[in-house]
Parts: sequence; C-alpha cells; structure tokens
Amino acid sequence: MRKQTKPMLVVLSSPSGGGKTVIAKILLKKHPEFKRSISFTTREKRKGEKEGIDYYFVSRKDFQKKIKERQFAEWASVFGNYYGTPKKNIQKAEGKIEVLFLVLDVQGGLALKRKYPDSVLIFILPPSLAELKKRLSHRGTDKPEIIRKRLKTALKEITFCKRYDYIVVNRKLK
Repeated sequence: MRKQTKPMLVVLSSPSGGGKTVIAKILLKKHPEFKRSISFTTREKRKGEKEGIDYYFVSRKDFQKKIKERQFAEWASVFGNYYGTPKKNIQKAEGKIEVLFLVLDVQGGLALKRKYPDSVLIFILPPSLAELKKRLSHRGTDKPEIIRKRLKTALKEITFCKRYDYIVVNRKLK
C-alpha cells in the first residue's frame, strides 16, 4: 500500500457550545495516530485551557502581523476575536499524519474547504436551541448578554450546515 502524502483534513464545526472541541478530544484519545491542528487566537484564555494545547494565545498586533505575512490557511473574526489555522500545521502533517482534525467555526470551515477541496466538513448540531442555551450557561464562561449573542449567531451558523459533508446531532457524547 502506498504511503499517504497528504493528510485527510477533517473539520469539526458547530455553534459555540455545540461540543466540537469535546468531540475532537474524545476522537483523538481513541485514535492517537490522528492529530489536531492548534489554532491561534486573540481571545482570553479560559479556565483550564493550556497554551499550545488548546490554542496559541497571541495579541491582536501579533495576529495581524501573521495575516500580513500570509501565515494562515484560513482566519476569521468571531465575537470580536481573531482565530486562524497556521499553514505550517497542514504542511508539517504532510507525509506523516493520516488525519488532521481542525476545530473551526463555520467561517473557518468553509474557507478551508475552498482552499482544500478534499477536506471533510462535519457539522455538529445541538439537539435543540434550549439544550445549547443550557450548555452555554453551564459552561460558566459568558455573561447572559454574550450567551444571547452566541445563540443568535448559532441560528445563522446552523443555516450553513447544508454546505457540510456530514451533520451529526450531539445528543450524548458516547
């Protein structure tokens, strides 16, 4: 069998609180041969997040410099913060990794698909908006007005799920 030279890029997207990051962690634990692309962000680190494990946390100035230097395969502004996938993550995976997971919002997922048409897009849907609101509230990272904003954005993001290759309803993680 011929060695694969390009990794399969698998994008997990969902509205904020939909479970994309948790699902990625579960899949990577079950399949250690797969890897996750770590994105850069300008947002504040949440409780329990680790530099270089969850994200690379950088200043807006540093992020904008990386944009100018064309270091990102895709980038987007989401809820007032920048997020971006470094091109080098994809390049480093070539010839070494079978599957590279990318946890991206809808903008990032669709932008990546345009650049890498063979990538696989999976949209994670919450079972209901009520459940999504509950998850966002229980997460304890956002104030009520931010949760309302995230729910409003979720309604828009969900309309893009038909542009994804697969749709999975996240009822129970197991």
